[in-house]
Amino acid sequence: MTEVLVVVDHVDGAVAKPTLELLTIARRIGEPSAIYFGGGDVPAVLAEYGAEKIYQLDDAAYSDYLVGPKAEAIAKIVADSSPAAVLIPSSAEGKEIAARVALKSESGLITDAVDVSADGGTTQSVFAGNFTVQASVTKGAPVITVKPNSTTPEATAGAGTVEAVTVDISDAAKGAKITASNPKEASGRPELTEAAIVVAGGRGTGGDFSEVEAFADSLGAAVGASRAAVDSGWYPHSFQIGQTGKTVSPQLYVANGISGAIQHRAGMQTSKTIIAVNKDDEAPIFELVDFGVVGDLKAVLPQATEEIKKRKG
Repeated sequence: MTEVLVVVDHVDGAVAKPTLELLTIARRIGEPSAIYFGGGDVPAVLAEYGAEKIYQLDDAAYSDYLVGPKAEAIAKIVADSSPAAVLIPSSAEGKEIAARVALKSESGLITDAVDVSADGGTTQSVFAGNFTVQASVTKGAPVITVKPNSTTPEATAGAGTVEAVTVDISDAAKGAKITASNPKEASGRPELTEAAIVVAGGRGTGGDFSEVEAFADSLGAAVGASRAAVDSGWYPHSFQIGQTGKTVSPQLYVANGISGAIQHRAGMQTSKTIIAVNKDDEAPIFELVDFGVVGDLKAVLPQATEEIKKRKG
């Protein structure tokens, strides 16, 4: 069975959920092999979710520089293994790595896929989520970035054989060195782009996100914001959802006080179930939702939060 390479997204050995989704998708196409950048023990969860082989690359260049060294190493593995496909999490870093790998390996590139079939064909949501297209690569091993929450991770044990790989990184790949970094302050909430549930607030909050945050915490959800809220200084830009912010595709998206302009739709339209709370019954967001509540979020959300807490006991 042909290998399918999966690039592992992890922080200090804690493997991110999108990687487990990619291992699940890889099993549809062939035999999953993980590419793990880092030293120490390789996380056992990779084998638990189907990785038959794990390429471990431990070199200071992968953490000291931006994406160049990683892309060069992945391209070398692609050249040596001739995989059926290369799957990469669809993050900002992941998409830049994917573009470089595709260029180096002379392969076709597909970004932001929401599904991948057994033959390597993909489904994408394009033009601000207004169209769904089927696409496939016609040259080389397909290099595909896949959005988080595109499938449910399924544990199926693989051999998990670790193979240490050393790649001579060229000076050209070491173009941008990381001189300093600050760890992101922990909020206790899921990462926005990976969360199964996202609760977002917009202009209708009036700058007070307390009801939105309380409702999100009752659901174990991530918190997001519209551009209007971010531009007003009510919430940090790193939480912005939309065309100029982050793209999310959770199982449940709850929009509160958000009108639903096309720029915002571009960042959340592929969500599986969408609920909106807005006191304007003619807000464009209601054209998109599965369920809508016409009302003031400051009255609706506290009641919903209380009811959820009650049902949780």
